[in-house]
Parts: sequence; C-alpha cells; structure tokens
Amino acid sequence: MAHPKTSDRPASADASVRVIKKYPNRRLYDTLTSSYITLADVKLMVMQGLRMVVRDAKSQEDITRSILLQIILEEETGGVPMFTEAALANIIRFYGNTMQGFMGAYLEKNVQSLIDIQNQLTEQSRSLTPEMWKQFMAMQSPLLQGMMGNYVEQSKNMFVQMQDQLQKQTAQMLGAMGIKH
Repeated sequence: MAHPKTSDRPASADASVRVIKKYPNRRLYDTLTSSYITLADVKLMVMQGLRMVVRDAKSQEDITRSILLQIILEEETGGVPMFTEAALANIIRFYGNTMQGFMGAYLEKNVQSLIDIQNQLTEQSRSLTPEMWKQFMAMQSPLLQGMMGNYVEQSKNMFVQMQDQLQKQTAQMLGAMGIKH
C-alpha cells in the first residue's frame, strides 16, 4: 500500500475543506493532520461543523455520503435510534417515486428549521440567571408555540409545494397520454 504523502493535502485555495482519504484496507487518513482516523473522529468533525470531503484514495471518487450514511447506521444500531422502522420504511418508499427529489428538500428544510429553533433557544438561555430561568420556563409554552408555529407553517408550505408539483406532473403525464384532466 502506498503511504499518503504531504502532497495529498488540500490545496490552499480550498483549505477550508478537510480532505479525508479512504484506503482499500478501509482505513481513513486525514490529510490535514497526516494521521489515520476512525469513523468516530469523522463524526466528531461533523458535530463540530467542520467542512470535509472523503475521497477514495485510489479512484479519487467523492464517497462522503457513504461515510456519513455509515455513521448514521452505526448510530441507529447502537443506543437510542432516531428513526422508527415505520419512518425508515416510509423514506424507502420515496426512492424511485416522482416525489423523491422533493422529499430530500422537504426533510432538509425541516431539519434546518429544528436546528434554528434549537439555536434560538440556546442563544436565549445563555444569559439566564436562576430567577430569569424561572420566568423563562413560565413563558416557555407561548415561546415554543410561536417557534413551532413558524416551523409548522414552513412545513405546510413545503408540503403544498410538493402537492402542486405532483399535480402538475400528473397533468403533464396524462396530457402526454392524450387524457384530459
């Protein structure tokens, strides 16, 4: 096996993206630190918000998604899973469906909305004294209702867009078959 070289490091123009190489022996190599790392290290990088790309060392193919999916699989099989079997089955059903592209965008926007809500709550709770915390907890319900109301509204709008697009696609398909809708 060829050992990674210093020349494998990311170009300075793209230094903000960390390059991880995956070798045929299934080992991951961080080109920034010139050291082998584990999936747990990659997970930590993701948790820290670091930008990275994982490349197959031989073909240079971007395999970042497959590594991230591997981390999700490990998280789902150990500890407390995030997805129920029903949720996973429903996600699988969207593959190959005309709504597949919309489902990804829908999930991404909803996850981002939840992250935004979490960040707002974290920001608002940083400077709370014990007395302020009591007051915050007393008004938590209206505050969360407002935040969740925004989230629900965004989710509803995205769903309506998905429905409209599906109706347009159905009308186009029926029109192509000579069937008037």
